[in-house]
Amino acid sequence: MKRTLIKASAAAALVAGALFITPTLATANTYTPPATGVVSSSTVEAGGTVLFSVPGGVFEAGEAVTISITGESALGASLGFVKFAIETKSLGTVTANAAGGVDPSRITLPSNASGRYTILATSPSNPTGVVAYITISGAAADEDDNLATTGLDNAALLPLWIGGGALVLAGGGLAVAATVRRNKKHELV
Repeated sequence: MKRTLIKASAAAALVAGALFITPTLATANTYTPPATGVVSSSTVEAGGTVLFSVPGGVFEAGEAVTISITGESALGASLGFVKFAIETKSLGTVTANAAGGVDPSRITLPSNASGRYTILATSPSNPTGVVAYITISGAAADEDDNLATTGLDNAALLPLWIGGGALVLAGGGLAVAATVRRNKKHELV
């Protein structure tokens, strides 16, 4: 009976320690954001043109890559000098180069363009795609193009997880030591 309690206490301490170590190992990998598209200028005048390209290694060589644009009056935009159907925001397709990227493509914005535009390039091998952002000059621009930062990052949480795990293991060790001491005391009596 006494040894069973000792074994149960030791097992509980190990399980509690593992609960703190597992999240630490899971957060050890850092997030690598996807590649972003490249634009010749992030600020363009209404009716102006911008060159959009994608670095190599994003798509498979030779596959069709669809380029689309999203923004106010985006239906008036065109890829190169060819205008596509205004029912869709898709600007058309281009072929990925041998390196798996997209060579510079000229995108002409509508004359009534305003605000911020998102250019998206997708393909069958990379349906998530690659994005680039353009702001029309004279339009209210966001100062921060990133998502809001909330909470703590992994580097800040790592010491907390390690410290918490050490405290749980130390507490489990003290509980086991107290149980062993108590059992020895009762065996002597």
